[in-house]
Amino acid sequence: MYDVRITALRQADYSDLQSLYENPIVHACDVREGDSWVSIDGACPAGFCSSAWESVRFFVVELAAGRGNFYDGWMRNPYSALISCNDGFRPVSFLLEAIRAID
Repeated sequence: MYDVRITALRQADYSDLQSLYENPIVHACDVREGDSWVSIDGACPAGFCSSAWESVRFFVVELAAGRGNFYDGWMRNPYSALISCNDGFRPVSFLLEAIRAID
């Protein structure tokens, strides 16, 4: 098995869509660019957004199992993926990387 590092690279903010379609909310997202977590044995890291986990889970589990090369060579590093969460108003792009073997 491999650990998988999850790093928040970028968060978009579509305020025009928020003003048109979103109900006002006080608190939307705690993730900030540069935040990082480590998944061990393909499990959701403590403190990681549960909604974002639903978006990245498949790729994390595959990387943890030593698989990769998603979509026939999409990423330069075949043991990585760039996946965004499913928030249509303020999506976060996460870099997922297999980082080390666990013996």
